[in-house]
Amino acid sequence: MLEIKASETVKEGSIFGQITQMDHEQLVICHDEATGLKALIGIHNTTLGPALGGTRMWPYATEEEAITDVLRLSRGMTFKNALAGLNLGGGKAVIIGDPKLKNEAFLRRFGRFVQSLGGRYVTAEDVNMKTSDMEYIGMETKHVTGLPEIKGGGGDPSPVTAFGTYMGMKAAANKAFGSDSLEGKKICVQGVGQVGQYLIKHLVKEGAEVMITDIFEDKLKSVAKETGAVAIDPNVIYDLDMDIYAPCALGATINDETIDRLKCAVIAGGANNQLKDEAKHGQILLEKGIIYAPDFLINAGGVINVGAEYFGGYNRDIVYKQTEKIYDTCLSILNKSENEQIPAQQAAIAAAKERIEAIGRVKLPF
Repeated sequence: MLEIKASETVKEGSIFGQITQMDHEQLVICHDEATGLKALIGIHNTTLGPALGGTRMWPYATEEEAITDVLRLSRGMTFKNALAGLNLGGGKAVIIGDPKLKNEAFLRRFGRFVQSLGGRYVTAEDVNMKTSDMEYIGMETKHVTGLPEIKGGGGDPSPVTAFGTYMGMKAAANKAFGSDSLEGKKICVQGVGQVGQYLIKHLVKEGAEVMITDIFEDKLKSVAKETGAVAIDPNVIYDLDMDIYAPCALGATINDETIDRLKCAVIAGGANNQLKDEAKHGQILLEKGIIYAPDFLINAGGVINVGAEYFGGYNRDIVYKQTEKIYDTCLSILNKSENEQIPAQQAAIAAAKERIEAIGRVKLPF
């Protein structure tokens, strides 16, 4: 295991340059030849507590792509946990490779790497990871959450993530349309994974006109049949006339190629890092008059769920009540964005940093 810390002299474009630019505390590179494990753990900030964030597994095209992803994701977790009022720092892990590589030995080896960090990083499930995977990881470390309910955990956090996203979407709708009712609103959900599916059910129940898309056609057809949502070709999503665009797949879908094509009043979804360039694209959305609900703010339900599990005494009713507060927080951030004429992303980051700095005056990093 190689640890790279952000206190070194750096060169622009280097790994040290990236972690310094985003103000990370630590980047851990994990490799095990016997199992084929290649993983990265990013620890961004531990002022509020240990860095908690999920592990995702993805067949990244390059190692550079994986490094960029883990750094952006772990930074987002710092802001997410801070805005959610959690006493947790920001971290994330990515495992490089086809999810079919996963087996008991592979996951337990990753658990050993997590354990070696002594509690500075606490993991949970993310893209292509399940509660059953957390069980294997948990055989080698106590610093794991998202365990099955039968094992005393909080279970799959996806329903809570979707509920928080739904609350944030309603707050953004209130700001854009003067009412938080989604009845009759044309909403396109991009990505019908676990979070996307639960979100769709909330929207359909409220009477929204829901369109859905996904790169996996069989899954798309199945969810459309189950929910009554209309399946849409992934290639035309950015050209659709819609009220709300809900990205719920991977990040960076709001970029130079898509942003001018979008025909919506609101962007609110469960995906992480939706803005490819948060400063540039956040400003463009502001100028276009599109209400953007910052992703790390409204998709915090999952981390609220696993955070409750981590601190003990898990209670699902309390988790949902805490997640419901995302509505008020989101509305407050959108009001700040409007009043100060700054992008919502910038307003949310400022609010998160304000809490971190305030707490940092009375305690040291974890």
